[in-house]
Amino acid sequence: MKKIIAILFLLVLSYGIYLSINSIPFGVSKTKVGNYYNLNGVKDTGANNIVTAVVLNYRGFDTLGEVTVLFLAVLGFSTILFTMKKKKSDNMPTPPSLILSIGCKFLFPFVLLFGIYIFIHGHLSPGGGFQGGAVIASAFLLFYLVKPSEKSSKKSFQLIESLSGMAFIVIGILGLVFGNYFLSNFLPKGIAGKLISAGIIPLIYIFIGIKVGSELTGIIDRLMGKNNEKQVK
Repeated sequence: MKKIIAILFLLVLSYGIYLSINSIPFGVSKTKVGNYYNLNGVKDTGANNIVTAVVLNYRGFDTLGEVTVLFLAVLGFSTILFTMKKKKSDNMPTPPSLILSIGCKFLFPFVLLFGIYIFIHGHLSPGGGFQGGAVIASAFLLFYLVKPSEKSSKKSFQLIESLSGMAFIVIGILGLVFGNYFLSNFLPKGIAGKLISAGIIPLIYIFIGIKVGSELTGIIDRLMGKNNEKQVK
């Protein structure tokens, strides 16, 4: 009986999904929204990267929701780790190899620079705040692998994360004050293709990159056991 109910449920669910996507013209270029973005994206936003124009201008409020979801995920993850007590271990961490140590010293600043480059140029080329932040977090992961006993300031990560998130919201409110709606692109758009262009879009990507980088680095930091939880013997 349970199998029959499960099969019926799957059939009903499949039929509902089919009805919901059947009328969506996937792969069809003649859609009003898509054509508008392609034809007017650069003029409206000043960003050569149409994906960036959509993510941070036309649907900037959705991006704010995505950043909030990431923040809540990090908060939940930290809460779970905080409630878990770790047994104290006398085992010393395995020292990194010579290749890893030398490679980290050489690559760490370049990886950070590459991450910053990605989110600063997000309005000109593929990339953006989320991608750049992930690259920055990977640099700190490499650093922690080389120096597992190195302690970092959890409050610093939280402060940077909070300030960058607040900056995103403040820019949105300023758009409401000086423009017509929340996250309105109220700054001069400049010349498309130049680094200083696209109005508020580069600023938002910078703050998103810093926020995502600090959040993911905080997760890595906690997974490496660098939080100040009480340990039991």
